[in-house]
Amino acid sequence: MEVKAGEFLEQINYPADLKKFSEADLVRICNELRQFIVDTVSVNGGHFGSSLGVVELTVALHYVLNTPYDQLVWDVGHQAYGHKILTGRRHSFHTNRIYKGISGFPKRSESEYDTFGVGHSSTSISAALGMAVASQYKGETDRQHVAVIGDGAMTGGMAFEALNHGGIENSNILVILNDNCMSIDPNVGALKEYLTDITTSKSYNRFRDDISYVLTKISDLGPNAHEMVKKVEKTIKGGLLKRSNFFEALKFRYFGPIDGHDVKHLVKVLNDLKDIPGPKLLHCVTVKGKGYALAEKDQTKWHSPGLFDKITGEIKKTNSDKPLAPKYQDVFGNTIVELAEQNKKIMGVTPAMPSGSSLNIMMKAMPDRAFDVGIAEQHAVTFSAGLATQGMVPFCNIYSTFMQRAYDQVVHDVAIQKLNVVFCLDRAGFAGSDGPTHHGAYDLAYMRCIPNMIVSAPMNEEELRNLMFTAQQENMGPFSIRYPRGNGVMVDWRRPMKAIEVGKARMICDGEDVAILSIGHIGNEAVKACLELNSEGIHPAHYDMRFAKPLDETVLHQVFSKFKNVITVEDGCIQGGMGSAVIEFMADNNYSANVIRLGIPDKVVEHGEQPELWAECGYDSKGIVKSVEKLAVSRTTKSIAS
Repeated sequence: MEVKAGEFLEQINYPADLKKFSEADLVRICNELRQFIVDTVSVNGGHFGSSLGVVELTVALHYVLNTPYDQLVWDVGHQAYGHKILTGRRHSFHTNRIYKGISGFPKRSESEYDTFGVGHSSTSISAALGMAVASQYKGETDRQHVAVIGDGAMTGGMAFEALNHGGIENSNILVILNDNCMSIDPNVGALKEYLTDITTSKSYNRFRDDISYVLTKISDLGPNAHEMVKKVEKTIKGGLLKRSNFFEALKFRYFGPIDGHDVKHLVKVLNDLKDIPGPKLLHCVTVKGKGYALAEKDQTKWHSPGLFDKITGEIKKTNSDKPLAPKYQDVFGNTIVELAEQNKKIMGVTPAMPSGSSLNIMMKAMPDRAFDVGIAEQHAVTFSAGLATQGMVPFCNIYSTFMQRAYDQVVHDVAIQKLNVVFCLDRAGFAGSDGPTHHGAYDLAYMRCIPNMIVSAPMNEEELRNLMFTAQQENMGPFSIRYPRGNGVMVDWRRPMKAIEVGKARMICDGEDVAILSIGHIGNEAVKACLELNSEGIHPAHYDMRFAKPLDETVLHQVFSKFKNVITVEDGCIQGGMGSAVIEFMADNNYSANVIRLGIPDKVVEHGEQPELWAECGYDSKGIVKSVEKLAVSRTTKSIAS
């Protein structure tokens, strides 16, 4: 539902319109922009707190910069709602994250103002530096390049790699550190404490304010004043707070910290920084959820709250009187605690997603055995490997899409050494409205090709518990368990756990016309399809494979000996996935059958609710039925022709 904008915001369709207003008007524009975000997200859903926290920064940047010529790169992207609204998408913003609507993240194909597509953290500085070096090479000396990094993204190793490189290039780049002490959960680590020291050092900040006027006057003295200012500034920063020159040591000129909610001061500072060449870092202190009291108070809850009443703050729940099956992540969170109570070797690891993965349950119950390592997937994997060398059994919980960032560590540090690290891959398959940057499309394929790796996926909550129980057995080695975002199918899920024979499939129902081989939660769509097909007089056999590696070869010999028509179903990429493994088995064993593989096709699939995307790609229950009917028609036609 489209909402009405305020009087000033209604006049702004692009940044050029924003520049027609006076600096005095910017405070009101910020208020109207913040209210527009509240009004829209409350009825349409989406990320919330992050964008509220950068309203003033967003307005100031587009007021000062000549975008899109000046290039603005947002990190992660869920803080870019205000940016989208000010750059031609206010009237379509109500479609944000909705199927066939605009993306919830900056996207190059959507707008020329979206200079870089984002969704994973810590990429902005590298991208902006690449743009800056290219502009320098082309002689575009007047072009500004700004990377806005926040919500914990500075804890990602890639950001440090970019700073290390950027300091020696001397290109025209400004890094804006949006310091709100948060990612989705509170930030952790030494960097957070370091930034806190800067922002809370009374002597540093008081003297910094006093000296700024003097430095301004020195700047007016003549052509040599710039070098004089740099020397005085360096002496002040080094003397007052010895640790404050971390960024300076990387050859980035450090400015701040400043109030990220004072739009007039931001405009002044940004205008000043435009005239200073070379790599610079502006430290802005902001409040995630700024302007909406409940979001300021509980920043994790209001990162992406869903639909809510903007007046009362009540978050709306599903309209169902029936008890709901739990989220898979909560089954994981509760089960790992149960297992850890029985097995003292079990530890939990997550890269900055304790709430998203529900590892926060273990962190509360066993704080000495559960670790949030920050937005650092590579470190999370190798840290887990280190634990495993000492006899621990780490459950490393990473979203499927983020595990892609640590692939080398999975191979080099875990698989080659045959270490018993249990990878719990949350948000596997279609991730929903977060879209292609977050879809967990590839893990079945990329895990399946790694030696020593066991690759599994539960069809329901009970199977998830049993796989977790199995994975922590002695001498199990690398073990991958993938499960989707959202709810399972079992209300009564707390059942005694038991070990599953690795590589063992299970028959869901027997039949004679066609064999359906599914893996993971999507098998529940196959169950629905079988019921519908039975009503049509077609009798499929359905097998829950459970393991993409090793495959249950006994079951596959039975299937290909009996059936000439086989359908594989997976909520993952078709190329290289479980279906490919089945075809490889068929070829290697000289079987011949009509095999249809259903799954995510070889294309980028946009955002939408999971059932919408399953249907689009043809592997929901209706798509499975159509595929079976297609095989039946083909078989009948051939029979008549003969």
